Amino acid sequence: MYPEQMARAYAAAGSPGQPPAPAPPGGAAAAPYGSPNQLAQGMSQMSLSGQPAQQQPQAAGMMMPPAAPGMIPQQPSMGGLGSSSNSLAAPGTPQTPSGGGSRSRIDPDQIPSPVAVQDNDQAQYATEPYRTCSKTIPPLASTEFRVIDEGNVSARFLRMTTYNVPCTEELLAQSMIPLGCIVQPLAELKGGEAPIELVEPGPNGPMRCRRCRAYMNAFMQFSDGGRKFMCNFCFIQNDVPAEYFCNLDMNGRRVDIMARPELRCGVVEYAAGKEFIAKDPKPVAVVLAIDVSWNAVQSGLPAQMARIIRDWLYAENAQARFPKGAQVAILTYDRAVHFYNFHPALEQFQMLVVPDVDDMFVPLSTGFLVDPYESQPVIEQFLDALPTLFQENRMAESAVGAVAESIVSYLNDRGGRLMLFHTALPNFGPGQLKNREDPKLYGTDKEKQLFAPQDTFYKSLGEKAVGAGVCIDQYLFTFGYQDVASFGQLSAITGGECKLYPQFHLERDGARLHTDVLRSLTRQFGYNAMVRVRASSGLRVHDHFGNFLDKGTGDLELAGIDADKAFAVALKHDDKLDEKTESAIQVALLYTTAEGHRRIRVLTTSLTNTTLLGSVFRFAELDTTVNFLAKSAMTTVLTASLNTVRTQLTETCVKVLASYRKNCAASTSPGQLILPETFKLFPLFTLCLHKHKALKAGDVASDVRVAAMRELKSLPVPLSIPLLYPRLVALHTPEPTAVRVSYERLDPAGCYLVENGQGMHLWLGRNVPSDFVQGVFGVSSIDQVDPRLHVLPPRDDEVNQRVQKVLQAVFARYHRHLAFHVVRQGIDQAELEFVAHMVEDKNHEAMSYVDFLVYVHRQIHSEIRGTNK
Repeated sequence: MYPEQMARAYAAAGSPGQPPAPAPPGGAAAAPYGSPNQLAQGMSQMSLSGQPAQQQPQAAGMMMPPAAPGMIPQQPSMGGLGSSSNSLAAPGTPQTPSGGGSRSRIDPDQIPSPVAVQDNDQAQYATEPYRTCSKTIPPLASTEFRVIDEGNVSARFLRMTTYNVPCTEELLAQSMIPLGCIVQPLAELKGGEAPIELVEPGPNGPMRCRRCRAYMNAFMQFSDGGRKFMCNFCFIQNDVPAEYFCNLDMNGRRVDIMARPELRCGVVEYAAGKEFIAKDPKPVAVVLAIDVSWNAVQSGLPAQMARIIRDWLYAENAQARFPKGAQVAILTYDRAVHFYNFHPALEQFQMLVVPDVDDMFVPLSTGFLVDPYESQPVIEQFLDALPTLFQENRMAESAVGAVAESIVSYLNDRGGRLMLFHTALPNFGPGQLKNREDPKLYGTDKEKQLFAPQDTFYKSLGEKAVGAGVCIDQYLFTFGYQDVASFGQLSAITGGECKLYPQFHLERDGARLHTDVLRSLTRQFGYNAMVRVRASSGLRVHDHFGNFLDKGTGDLELAGIDADKAFAVALKHDDKLDEKTESAIQVALLYTTAEGHRRIRVLTTSLTNTTLLGSVFRFAELDTTVNFLAKSAMTTVLTASLNTVRTQLTETCVKVLASYRKNCAASTSPGQLILPETFKLFPLFTLCLHKHKALKAGDVASDVRVAAMRELKSLPVPLSIPLLYPRLVALHTPEPTAVRVSYERLDPAGCYLVENGQGMHLWLGRNVPSDFVQGVFGVSSIDQVDPRLHVLPPRDDEVNQRVQKVLQAVFARYHRHLAFHVVRQGIDQAELEFVAHMVEDKNHEAMSYVDFLVYVHRQIHSEIRGTNK
């Protein structure tokens, strides 16, 4: 059933609509906070009447802000917005206020706009770089920017929820903002940024504090002519060893600072010594295990994998990007496992079949793991044969558990990665699972039972893989239930990739699979890894959220980590902080590179301490906070219902905004919704979390939901923002223009592209001009456009080339192909999928942005009244 906004659009489509007016910026520019009397500056102010806010009498000593452009003031009375009987529309999500009056009284153009916020931030950094010691909030995660590392870690690698740390636990609790960071230790640099420098520390290892073992960084202070240094984590004096000694200049800096990256860079990498090496590091070994059971063969998976492997290994410039010394193995499986001998001396590849899956082993001493270029003729011969090798196979069973067990044991002494391409519920041999999917549990408190594993086999195997340093990636082609909650633990525990391709169709999903696998195999990757996070005196690491193995020792163990993986770190106070000093966070990642080098990557940031609540809010970072809250929420879904998790997210949003309203803008009118400038989009992103498939109400297959949950746990901040609030771009305008994600803003005479980093839909309005359709598709009307297109064919036409340029920019942003769909307004059922991306509208059994903002406003007032009582 189409949502209300689509029905209205259909009813009004008799004449071409006009493009919606661009939304004004959502709020005034932030102003600096000084004394408590200036805390009301830099906030956004709204009322719920659509009329300008009435200026309130100014309290003595308090500077009152004017009504901020782009915000909606509210009448002092809350009457007419709904009664006290207002109930929740779906678990954790409130209903539209009764009476429907709020929608007609609120101008959606006057509520905070993420498009305006992102455009303004992008304009700020269009020509100027971000300097890491500027003591300002870093650019938004959606902004394209260039970083100059001045000693503080780049925001590409570490982002804080707030860059002003409250001096006391009480001040942090008053703000209600979680204190923590999101760490993406192997993030990719952008063009024009200085590469990470490698330090060869010598026989005594990296310079570290003798007490807390923090690594040398740009914020440690040298004294006594360079003979001592003070640790910025535990604040004790350390003697400088003779081999590290250097004189100081007139400013107290070492004269060799330019020769020592650790003294001037926020990100540095050390060559690890013998004390950090438990097993001899070797270039990565990659084993590809391909399902060839009946489901897989019928879907065309073996043929597609042959194309992908050939492109990975033997395409132009493939050898240049292949890790030097790395080795490759390929196996196939159904209810038996087929190993292949690719020894370079062979004239033809050899297949060895092991049918006894209960006693599985690799039957080859040589020829299994090979250099793909030394064995190129034999491997290419196999790739030629693979598409038809199993075409007569009728076996439906697959012994994937035995495959994983055998490869983890085989790689136990060296580590590496195993990539599983699987099409069915594991149903044969070790680790076989039962189909326990029960749609009757959807939407109930018992649904969380489907998110827990049904046994311990894959958990134990995942832990064994971490000990062996074997990262497991899972590419799951679901034609039915696969029990991702159980089977997917292999990737979740080892830090690997878990990609789901529901109802895999080669023509539709082949290009996406191709680039997904190539991206995974060519981005920066490390294995056999361990992470330690340190905090300076007064703070401590309280918890971690993400996909890894945590044994409770304080170190995180990751069999593998790549450029697109992140984890969250929660911090707590141990003591009161000194406002005159700074707090420091340091992340040390010990890992083996794909080329076989043992490295220690160290990220260090130094943060201002503050006693002002206003400063905590002013330097808070919403993108990071939302990502942090999402990761935290994903850890509670096994013990709490989705209803409860959604409710907790809403309560967090309300409490944060109520704290600001009460403590930083107390003298403003009770009828006005006052939002901190940095968090004015918090209600919107909270609503977006409600509508994400990991948490949304309604019937969602448990495999899809669990895969989405685990993806959120490892997703870095830059990828999480478009996933929650998709990008919508008008393509019929002379220049592509970003539009707010609402169906009501679409022009029936227009063409729009929506993408969220996972898929994209090209929407054609029913009244789109025929010359535009002709230019893009080569046909005269939208009725002739083929909705089955999964790639836009290039044409020698200016309009087509303009659209192609936008599509290529999207692919370049994510380094891979996104599933592509053409949607014609009022014709294709796929429009329902397109509308599902319109997160500002009422859908997914949840409220619209406007109505949710009204609800949050009411809850803020209830929170303040309850606190005051």
